[in-house]
Amino acid sequence: MGKIYVLDTNVLLQDPYSIFSFEDNEVVIPAVVLEEVDSKKRNMDEVGRNARHVSKLIDGLRQIGKLHEKIPLKTGGFLRIELNHRSFHQLQEIFVEKTNDNRILAVAKNLSLEEETKEDGRQVILVSKDVLVRVKADAIGLMAEDFLSDRVVEDDSIYKGFLEVYIQKDSLGLFYEKGELPLSQMAHHPFYPNQFVIMKDAFGSKGSAVGIVDQAGNKVRKLLYEYDHIWGIKPRNVQQIMALELLLRDDIPLVTLIGKAGTGKTLLALAAGLMQTEDLGYFKKLLVARPIVPVGKDLGFLPGEKQEKLRPWVQPIYDNLEYLFNTKKPGELDAILAGMGSIEVEALTYIRGRSIPDQFIIIDEAQNLTKHEAKTILTRVGERSKIVLMGDPAQIDHPYLDEYNNGLTYVVEKFKEQKISGHVNLIKGERSALAQLAADLL
Repeated sequence: MGKIYVLDTNVLLQDPYSIFSFEDNEVVIPAVVLEEVDSKKRNMDEVGRNARHVSKLIDGLRQIGKLHEKIPLKTGGFLRIELNHRSFHQLQEIFVEKTNDNRILAVAKNLSLEEETKEDGRQVILVSKDVLVRVKADAIGLMAEDFLSDRVVEDDSIYKGFLEVYIQKDSLGLFYEKGELPLSQMAHHPFYPNQFVIMKDAFGSKGSAVGIVDQAGNKVRKLLYEYDHIWGIKPRNVQQIMALELLLRDDIPLVTLIGKAGTGKTLLALAAGLMQTEDLGYFKKLLVARPIVPVGKDLGFLPGEKQEKLRPWVQPIYDNLEYLFNTKKPGELDAILAGMGSIEVEALTYIRGRSIPDQFIIIDEAQNLTKHEAKTILTRVGERSKIVLMGDPAQIDHPYLDEYNNGLTYVVEKFKEQKISGHVNLIKGERSALAQLAADLL
């Protein structure tokens, strides 16, 4: 016996194809949801794009049959726009205001009550990304679920980019002697190209080594780069050493870095980019960009020219550049950057339509990107360019994203088996003892 899934507006705005995610069950979209989608379709952002897209999808289904009746879906289920069951009688004593959320709850509750009167009544489940809507549903005895089909991973098993293995002391010695070790000499693991391996002595001695899986997936090799410092920055832990290896390799054009605040993601990427752009001349320009998503209340319109408007949003980038250039006086960094001409700090708002060749590209705060935005950015990368996406999925400011469905996690999981990409999860904070404690406790 199938089920009836009633969709909240935020599910459609998060994933327009969500209507096809419920297998052979019936999908119900309340009329008030269409009104909310219609109110968003003029937005010039990802929400507006999804609103327009879902409108086109539903309009296409209209060619098959009448929307207020059951329209068959390719998944074997059905779709229906619910025009009835809008009565607020059952909820008027609980929720006084007839908000859109409460109207959606009323539709789902009335459908559930109708199904309970039938001999073969089906279970009615409200699907919403809104936590409080699910809480309200539970309070009135209605089944409610989060929409999980858009998640890249089901739990906290996001790919870390490295793993620890225990091997025989002889094998460890062989690695030191030859600089490589066949994967066949290790316990079975699903190794990925460019994945780091921390090898430890199985008998408990302090002997250990760090290697990287070759792109053929057959051996673990020594790291290519063992710099004491680059642009005055010294790696302080093993994950930072791994990150620098990926950032400096010319055969890995896509690098993803995940880590809490203070783990050194931005500083390491900027140092590696400056070294390869200014010192080695591998790239013509260093491009640094970040999405415009406010933390807390939006600042609103800002005065000045484009660069003046962008400065508050990209100030964290300038803070790191001031550290790398060791500037002391106000305006000194701006003078340096103007003189160099090879460093560009930009907002992601302006990246669509561009083709970016011969550049070292850093995308900061990539956890605030949607899957579509991440795809848009990666498809801008031109020949001989290298791109670094970094962020902390635990610090998301986007209203429709979470740790498991954001663009950064999406790229990490989709590219982990590809030879051209590498990933590291930075664990230890190096900003200060206070910053590390705050990241762990808060």
